[in-house]
Amino acid sequence: MTSTTPSRSGTSGEVAEGLVLFTAVMLVIAGILDICRGIMAIAKDDIFVVTPGYVFKFDLAGWGWIHLILGVIALAAGIGLFKAQAWARVLGIVVATLLIITNFLSLPYTPVWAILAIAFCVFVIWGLCVAGRDSFVDGAPRTP
Repeated sequence: MTSTTPSRSGTSGEVAEGLVLFTAVMLVIAGILDICRGIMAIAKDDIFVVTPGYVFKFDLAGWGWIHLILGVIALAAGIGLFKAQAWARVLGIVVATLLIITNFLSLPYTPVWAILAIAFCVFVIWGLCVAGRDSFVDGAPRTP
């Protein structure tokens, strides 16, 4: 009897490209969520729960502007990842790290949303750190 081993359906390059695509989608989602969160906080900040005595208490409109700006940057980095731009990888890691920090600090205001955004950003950082360097070729088309 011959033993057969299951064959892998893709090469490591295809797996890395898929991981970058996944990361780009996750970063775009995180960016859109933070843009929405920022707009909500700026437009009508009385929809958020106000936590008395919170150490990192800021004006909610201030938090809104922070989330809006970081969301726009995350969206730009996600679009750059779709185009395989090397700068987008670094920017994606940096902005995802900043989004984790800001979402943690604003946890008392919107706990479920903040935890969801933190989880998205953790996946983004993981994906960008695991994907190979050759997955980013500055927009040049890849040849098989």
